[in-house]
Amino acid sequence: MVHAFSRPRSAPGPQVVAPGADHARTRREPVGARSTRTRTALVTGASSGIGAALARRLSDEGGWRLVLSGRDPSRLREVAEDTAATAFAADLTMPGADRQLADFTLATVGPVDLLVAGAGVGWAGEFLDMPPHTIDEVLDINVLATLRLVRLVLPGMVAAGAGRVVLVGSLAGSVAVRDEAVYSAAKAAVGAFADALRYELRGTGVGVTHVVPGVVDTPFFERRGAPYLRSRPRPVPAERVADAVRTAVTRGRDEVYVPGWLRLPCRVRGAAPGLYRRLAARFG
Repeated sequence: MVHAFSRPRSAPGPQVVAPGADHARTRREPVGARSTRTRTALVTGASSGIGAALARRLSDEGGWRLVLSGRDPSRLREVAEDTAATAFAADLTMPGADRQLADFTLATVGPVDLLVAGAGVGWAGEFLDMPPHTIDEVLDINVLATLRLVRLVLPGMVAAGAGRVVLVGSLAGSVAVRDEAVYSAAKAAVGAFADALRYELRGTGVGVTHVVPGVVDTPFFERRGAPYLRSRPRPVPAERVADAVRTAVTRGRDEVYVPGWLRLPCRVRGAAPGLYRRLAARFG
């Protein structure tokens, strides 16, 4: 039996676990100063995996003030200390946690220039075996928490006429994966949201990037309840995805696949869905 990764029954409330000394006061900047000040990035899912790798990449690049969020305070503290970031540990599915994170970020480091919504959780197994509460958890973390946080951060970007929202999706959301029905549905929702939001924001100066990674070498598979056992495609390092995100932000790209060849199965599915389904049924 495959077991879900579920949050504790009494999840702790949001907490600051590694604030930088220079971030501990509210920043009020004059109108027009945003174009010259150090940029602010808010990264969720930063306790490990892609989020942690991206935090380290942005820290190495310089010119960023980082606020990191994740559900594991100890791991988040380690990443924050490595990147000179401020960390705010929270389960974003808990009522009010998204608002607390957004308010904390604005108060400590100022308006957000870059939001990377990387928090996510999966579950592997047949849908008929999936516990109802786990269906809720997968949708809450991957979809609802993401949408709520974007809704809170986005008005400041639109008012400033600049910014970028990065939504971390999955190949599962583009082509659907056997034994990951709910996760595939959740990531498909993220991809559709990215497209629709991008249309709405045209002309505002705010961009939306949808990142579509394949199999990534992170603790994700252990936590979803089943390890990744296939020989192909081989998992890519989280650092490779982080580099792709950084490039997409720098160049203003709307969508990026990691690795790039993943565009092919997505295009085959779009152009010849019947053929793709036959191949998927045969090869999994």
